[in-house]
Amino acid sequence: MADQDHYQVLGVSREATPDEIKKAYRRLARELHPDVNPGAEAEEKFKLVTHAYDVLSDPEQRRRYDMGGDSPFGGQGGFGGFGDIFETFFGAAGGGGRGGQPRSRRERGQDALVRVTLELGDVVFGVHRDIEVDTAVLCETCDGSCCQPGTSPVTCEICHGSGHVQRTVRSLLGNVVTSAPCTVCQGYGTTIPYPCATCQGQGRVRARRTVSVDIPAGVESGLRLQMPGSGEVGPAGGPNGDLYLEITVAHHDVFSREGDDLLATLDVSMPDAILGTTTTIESLDGPVDLEVRPGVQSGDILTIKGRGITPLRGSGRGDLRVGVHVVTPTRLDAKERALIVDFKKKTKAPDPKLAEFQQGLFARLRDRFRNS
Repeated sequence: MADQDHYQVLGVSREATPDEIKKAYRRLARELHPDVNPGAEAEEKFKLVTHAYDVLSDPEQRRRYDMGGDSPFGGQGGFGGFGDIFETFFGAAGGGGRGGQPRSRRERGQDALVRVTLELGDVVFGVHRDIEVDTAVLCETCDGSCCQPGTSPVTCEICHGSGHVQRTVRSLLGNVVTSAPCTVCQGYGTTIPYPCATCQGQGRVRARRTVSVDIPAGVESGLRLQMPGSGEVGPAGGPNGDLYLEITVAHHDVFSREGDDLLATLDVSMPDAILGTTTTIESLDGPVDLEVRPGVQSGDILTIKGRGITPLRGSGRGDLRVGVHVVTPTRLDAKERALIVDFKKKTKAPDPKLAEFQQGLFARLRDRFRNS
């Protein structure tokens, strides 16, 4: 082997790039492989081609060879070359087990993620949505076979349908049998001489499809709903992956959520706070009457039962809790001011003083709206 010019064996110039050397080797190896071209002469040429590639594909070995040196068994102490050669030629990453069954073209499709934005009212009751998904679907032309209509895959001539090739290599340790995926068929055991023109032999195409889904009540931002089998179809018509819907609940100008309860703030005039009143407010499921008791204070909570959110898992509904904000008038005419002064004298209102700090729901509501 050392007497042979490795560049001449591969049919490349001494300035050939690594990619050119690899292409030349693959072409010659396919022509001279004993499974394709049996005979002692072809086998000997195959060994020469393999050894030449072993030397020239390794930058350090190639450098030494160009300077006049060579090793009959490659680098790494004389034993590493053949394993690397077979991985390069037969494609160890291409699938197919060592001596196992050929690899299946049908594989499970990938999962898909779609982000869905809901209104707060959708969360209260649940909602039906038709969602547009851009994903991989089954090719209608070949129905997932990957072949042009009327044709079918053929058995690989190199591995004879096994999906892998075996080769006996002589080394200092004796004969070594190696097995690696066949690079001609990529470990499938068959080749497709006439790929489907619609999907380019993939058995699937990109398309936009509509997925109908019933989103339950009680979901919240960040929650992911899983729809098994609604994701991408796999290669060669393999089973679908799953579809995940990531929920985002849009901000509402009036209502916010705390668990299964809805929170809101009600502005009440000072006279109505003193005397009490009944008002009608618009909840997320229609108008509802709300009684404001006489003497209500800012920060008091008025509760309307069963007008909150339906739990994600469970029955019934939460409550609508309304925090009272007593609005003090800032502009009074002379007559109004006189009435207030007279009222103060008659009620003998106490002077302002510090009271016990209270951090109630109303304060939290106020902070929530201030930061929204």
